[in-house]
Amino acid sequence: MKRIIFSLAFASVLWSCKTASSSVTAAAKQQIEVTINLNDVKEDKVLVTVASPKNYTDEVTYSIPKTVPGTYSIDDYGKYIDDLKAYDAKGNVLPVSKTDDNTWNIKNAKSLVKITYLVNDTFDVEKTHEIFSPAGTNIDADKNFMLNMHCFVGYFQDKKDLPYNVTITHPAALWGATSMTDLDVSTTNDKFITPHYAELVENPIMYAKPDYTTFTVDGMEILIGVYSPTGKVTAESITPEMKTMMTAQKNFLGKINATKKYSVLLYLSSMTESDAKGFGALEHPTATTVVFPEMMPKEELVKAMKDVVSHEFFHIVTPLSIHSKEIQYFDYNAPKMSQHLWMYEGVTEYFANLFQINQGLIDEKEFYTRLAEKITRANTMNDTMPFTTMSANVLTQPYKDQYLNVYEKGTLIGMCLDIIIREKSNGERGILDLMQKLSSEYGPTKPFNDEELFAKITALTYPEVGSFLTTYVSGPTPIPYETYLAKVGVTKSTEKTPGNVFLKGRVPYITVNPENKEIIVIPNMELIDFYKSLDLRGGDIILAINEKSYSLDNIYEMISESQNWKENDAISIKIKRDGKEQTLKGKVKFPYEEKDSLKATDSSANKVKEAWLKG
Repeated sequence: MKRIIFSLAFASVLWSCKTASSSVTAAAKQQIEVTINLNDVKEDKVLVTVASPKNYTDEVTYSIPKTVPGTYSIDDYGKYIDDLKAYDAKGNVLPVSKTDDNTWNIKNAKSLVKITYLVNDTFDVEKTHEIFSPAGTNIDADKNFMLNMHCFVGYFQDKKDLPYNVTITHPAALWGATSMTDLDVSTTNDKFITPHYAELVENPIMYAKPDYTTFTVDGMEILIGVYSPTGKVTAESITPEMKTMMTAQKNFLGKINATKKYSVLLYLSSMTESDAKGFGALEHPTATTVVFPEMMPKEELVKAMKDVVSHEFFHIVTPLSIHSKEIQYFDYNAPKMSQHLWMYEGVTEYFANLFQINQGLIDEKEFYTRLAEKITRANTMNDTMPFTTMSANVLTQPYKDQYLNVYEKGTLIGMCLDIIIREKSNGERGILDLMQKLSSEYGPTKPFNDEELFAKITALTYPEVGSFLTTYVSGPTPIPYETYLAKVGVTKSTEKTPGNVFLKGRVPYITVNPENKEIIVIPNMELIDFYKSLDLRGGDIILAINEKSYSLDNIYEMISESQNWKENDAISIKIKRDGKEQTLKGKVKFPYEEKDSLKATDSSANKVKEAWLKG
């Protein structure tokens, strides 16, 4: 999972453990049949019917997940289930009691034939919960349905390993983008079969007016599906960049990956009150769900897509191919978390940056800038909290607040390990080689024991790698990044860089009126020279800049275009002040900040550095 935080105040594997059974032959013939009705939507709710297999006990429980792999949070998806009812063969209602937010107890279960319930939309009530949009649901009748299956389909406690046969009825005008194979040839019914519950919940489906492309990269079939409310963005418009990126990723990974099909499902939010506002992506073994604002300029959208989709794609290495028993046998309603988020998220994020310099998509300067930014952000977090301890307890405080460090310090852990291995092997091996060996040792169906991973990694690499892991990953000692970067001829530096005139970090100088979409300079705050030199004041409404009109609909364009301005460029800003329009003229004045950065020393003969960056 990767979250993207937009700094504007207004934009306020998994294979189940097979359990023993006294009726193996009988169980093998049974399946869970599910019907999801997308035709009859009432109050943003969808009817789900689940046919029950034969029960041999008087009581059974049906659960919707409390959490799912890759989210690292308690989300209680059962809160969005209404009116769950159980029936016998004659249509009589059976006694049902809800024992917690996600679990229902059904009595007289020997006569149970089906249950029904309604599923609510999570996108339109995001102010009331913390469900990350790419893990949530959208129900917009006849327009779009985002089906993260863990939101729609649950499991009987003792039957998670039965096959799931799912039928989805939908409007003929909508098409379901997914990595699953539709076994029904009709245009109004789709049928999907998975061998067990865990595989079903790892296969999201997005229904919308058909807008998709497909292409093949090194034997992998890739689908790009897009929902854009106004049609501003199309799958075809972003496919060239996605193809370039994913080709580079496949080249980088080499033999480590054998995935045959992969889908990218992009949902673009209208940013209205009832639409998604949690931007980023959620990984699955063969798919990624992505949510971004539709108003983003194309170049910004493509850049963001490269960052988040590349991150999610690299999850096919870890945790999808290399993972612990906590993930292999994931308990959706009583989860136990692994110690190794430094690998699942950190190494994944490191690869998402390393492959870009390795494959020539970015230059050295950009790569160093990204690493420097991660060091700066990591230093704002708790640097003495052992990473393994944080990871194992990430669902609770105070560890939960440190989760975002998996993308910062986690990346840097991967970087340091890579450099150590490169140095000790004289450039011949790196962390990708380590991950290839771990993938061969374990793989999707063979988990490792959490407490044994460090020893295994040390055996596959060098004693210095083991010392690093125990000192800096499971221990409380902050990492001396400069020591490791020096091994590849990179040193710490500082540089004076222009800031954004509309944002200071995550603090905006502007906001919007959601009713009329006007952009307003925030009143009663200390403004920078950009505003003072133009006599632009708090409360002023920005109507246009350099004769181009702006509002909430294209505010991202305004912010993006401002990054192309240069110091002392002529600028005119049309405003409304006290109900009267006027135009302010002057020159661009940037705020400047001293930032930590990284730079390469004279290391043209540094074999380790060349191997680190280019493999």
